[in-house]
Amino acid sequence: MPLSKVAFLPGFNKQLTASGAQNRWIDGDFVRFRYGMPEKIGGWEQISENTLPGAGRKSFVWTDLLGNKLLAVGTNKVLGVYFEGEFHDITPLDTDLEQSSVTFTTVNGSNQITMTFPTDHNLFEGHVLLMDNVTLPGSGTSFTAGQFEDQKFEVIGIPSTTIVTLEAPATETGAGITGQGSVTIKPYYFVGNAVQTYGYGWGTAAFGAGAWGSASTSTQIIIDPGQWQLDNFGQNLIATIRNGRTFEWNPTTGGSITSALSTRATVVSGCPTTSVTSIVSEKDRHLILFGTETTIGTASTQDKMFIRFSDQENLNDFVPTSVNTAGSLRISSGSEIRAVLQAKDYIFILTDKSAYVMQFVGPPFTFSLRQVGSNCGCIGHNAAVHVDGVSYWMGDSGGFFLFDGTVKSMSCNVEDFVFTDRGDNLGINYDSGQIVYAGVNNLYQEVIWFYPQSGQDQIDRYVTYSFGESGQVPGGVWTTGSLARSSWVDADIYDLPYATEYDSTTNTTNTPLIYGNTQGRTLLYAHETGNNAVDYDGNATAIQAYIQSGDFEIDQGGNGEFFMKIRRFIPDFKNLSGNAKVTINTRRYPSNTATSSPLGPFTITTSTEKVDTRARSRLCSIKIENDSTNETWRYGEFRVDIQPDGRR
Repeated sequence: MPLSKVAFLPGFNKQLTASGAQNRWIDGDFVRFRYGMPEKIGGWEQISENTLPGAGRKSFVWTDLLGNKLLAVGTNKVLGVYFEGEFHDITPLDTDLEQSSVTFTTVNGSNQITMTFPTDHNLFEGHVLLMDNVTLPGSGTSFTAGQFEDQKFEVIGIPSTTIVTLEAPATETGAGITGQGSVTIKPYYFVGNAVQTYGYGWGTAAFGAGAWGSASTSTQIIIDPGQWQLDNFGQNLIATIRNGRTFEWNPTTGGSITSALSTRATVVSGCPTTSVTSIVSEKDRHLILFGTETTIGTASTQDKMFIRFSDQENLNDFVPTSVNTAGSLRISSGSEIRAVLQAKDYIFILTDKSAYVMQFVGPPFTFSLRQVGSNCGCIGHNAAVHVDGVSYWMGDSGGFFLFDGTVKSMSCNVEDFVFTDRGDNLGINYDSGQIVYAGVNNLYQEVIWFYPQSGQDQIDRYVTYSFGESGQVPGGVWTTGSLARSSWVDADIYDLPYATEYDSTTNTTNTPLIYGNTQGRTLLYAHETGNNAVDYDGNATAIQAYIQSGDFEIDQGGNGEFFMKIRRFIPDFKNLSGNAKVTINTRRYPSNTATSSPLGPFTITTSTEKVDTRARSRLCSIKIENDSTNETWRYGEFRVDIQPDGRR
């Protein structure tokens, strides 16, 4: 019998049954499509031994005027800057809490210390505190003031409005104390929780009375996860805490990058004190705050659909006058602004319901605002990206959208898999949708969304749209997988994409070291390097990639009437390093469980010319995979030698 060729279209199709998805790929992990062919994705390597406390929720790269390459990462605990292999803590400090009369309490055998203040402390559980000018009671404790001086502590308990509990650097080996001392507390600005949660009314969980264990009985509300928006105004970093203040950091403070890295970000003076997000208008250099205050400096006037912009070239002046270009606008469609993107000559704005274009028009109005879409809301703060003149985002209630001058709903062959929770399929966890993170990998012309699946409160999956491969494929070229990244920046200033991973199970961090940290840690990786997952010590772990096809009917009529036998197949691999495995799965009827052919799986090397097999069935599918380090592959076409084998 002559060889037959079975061709597969690029991308996954998870909308169909396995037997209905003829000539399509239906599943896989750690794979992409290039030139129409599936291949294993590139590896990644941890590039800094520094780990940041909390969940990394935003990454941003830029350069200063001296050409120094800088990467900022905002977690729900801190703001860090990566420079030449190391992270540096630049988290802004809130108003000092100076207490000259503090009662310290310790207990023998315990590593906790309690501080009782004479007045309300206004701190939250999870708050990070920097200690200074510490004086402890003189006897009864094995602790010394030096163990607390210039150290960071997380508030692990708030028994009352005047009492906080911290984890000490060691265990009390003395008798224990209850005595008066003094301390200057320098609180980090509070960013928020590592997870998106629910509460009841103002202050639940992280603020107000709810933080002290007395939950209110008002209407249930969503408590947003702690997030940042990062941008640059010239060489200065602009950082806005979601629903909080806006800060700036100058990389030449003190005359050098070395000095600047030991200097913390500071509040942008004259700026509103509470905003959802921010952006620097690139063309005209206005600082624009979204979801901000109608009365500057009054947090209670925050309107999540209100926009304020500063005077041109002056990020400290937001008060409109006849001689500046500061001003305000308000969006009407939706309940809150979710995401903003810098496009070619406009700013693209997404609410939970609609899409707007904001464009610089000059005096006297400065900016124009027009609605360009409805029923197309964005699911999260960082769930949208702009690349090559097109904005892409994940919808608030499912589906994907793009804007290329017109808002369009995107066809998607994995839509049910990503958004529907049904049977064995675990779609997205909408209750944690605000942490969805969209990134661009422009070298491979991909948009990637990292998201949490049902039952998870942290990111554990991804879905990728290959915009460079999708032109000739109905429904586009989509893939899914299990890579978990909490933020992502494309290769640009750096040669490779950089991404963060949130490890919620390990609380030990070093930038900074926080005693009592309960919020996990964030690690930084360079992607598309090598073929393995490599930690900072150089230990390599295999990236076990695979791709699975739908069923194809191997009889010549193509209708599944006859059983056929596959006598052999010819491997067709490009860029094969190490081994790859090919499994031919068979089944008689679509409802049967697929089983491997008797001689499979088949190990393929660069010297393998053909493979003999005893596959016999009505329906067949193939699986390509690898399971060891230093392996990679790109798969071409499936050529098989088949013959009739009777009718059943």
